[in-house]
Amino acid sequence: MTQDTAAENVIREHLLTYVDPYLAQSLAAAKSVSSVTLTGGVLTVELVLGFPCADYVGELKSALQNHLGPLLAGARLDLKLRANITAHAVQRTLKPLENVKNIVAVASGKGGVGKSTTAANLALAWAAQGAKVGLLDADIYGPSQPLMMGLAGAKPVSADGKHLTPLRAHGVEVMSIGFMIDQEQPMAWRGPMVTQALTQLLGDTNWGELDYLVVDMPPGTGDIQLTLAQRVPVSGAVIVTTPQDIALLDARKGLKMFEKVEVRVLGVVENMSIHVCSECGHVEHVFGSGGGARMAAQYGVQLLGELPLDIRIREDADGGTPTVVSEPDSTRARAYFQMARRTAARLATLNKDYSRAFPKITVEAT
Repeated sequence: MTQDTAAENVIREHLLTYVDPYLAQSLAAAKSVSSVTLTGGVLTVELVLGFPCADYVGELKSALQNHLGPLLAGARLDLKLRANITAHAVQRTLKPLENVKNIVAVASGKGGVGKSTTAANLALAWAAQGAKVGLLDADIYGPSQPLMMGLAGAKPVSADGKHLTPLRAHGVEVMSIGFMIDQEQPMAWRGPMVTQALTQLLGDTNWGELDYLVVDMPPGTGDIQLTLAQRVPVSGAVIVTTPQDIALLDARKGLKMFEKVEVRVLGVVENMSIHVCSECGHVEHVFGSGGGARMAAQYGVQLLGELPLDIRIREDADGGTPTVVSEPDSTRARAYFQMARRTAARLATLNKDYSRAFPKITVEAT
């Protein structure tokens, strides 16, 4: 055994003990270490992660250098990251979509908490981090994704007269009932019509090969939301709330609704968490503080992010270029990127879907 080989083995063993803050798992538990080689004073580490990680190299490299410490012995660390995004299990009574690995529902117990803005920036953050992403606007009564994604007035086409081709914006495939109706047309539909329309939009759209399909759910916890949660094959749900008590009461109802239909809740996003004055820099918790963290602790789920209350986030969304796209290097965009990484990492730790690995069996009379 050479000196470099012996050093490689020691480094690998110590590397396996590193606990990734997003996965909340060691690299050994996540089975992330692909190779460790030490040659000519360069330590090359190849890791495979179960979430989009195109922008994670710098942060993780710094953390691993601190973790390895003296074991590097002057060697330069060359970190190579690769994402392996797999399909995860859905409700036992449903079958996953063939081309979509994971459907993630973004929901809220009430309107006005920034759910649609969060859903749009979540989808765009995943796309920017290297994933193949779609966005389904399931808010029939108030579709806002066409405006937020810069697609207002656009119309999808159908090549075969049966299936719709989703529109694309900022690298994300988008479908919404808002593409099919006039912006000022009220949707005076009852529950069964809404759920039928949404299941058709989901199933009759020619989605490409997607790692994630983000579903912007209608606000509330009534019959429509419950029926959609029962019919859409969801890998995980994200609950959006604000810190104030009245919003948290409704957010708890949303969380319990998903538990009732056996949809795993990935965590809670606290929106409008903090406001920083653009003029003087004064920090203020307009809607209270810590509510999302308390709710996450109460129900044993993760606090995925605390997003700022900032007029520029609203302006970006209204202008069709959400913050993650318009100002990706800003502090407020960084909050969305970190939330997206935590959400995908949490999903990566859950049970995988193995139904695609088994052949389809058909019985024919002979």
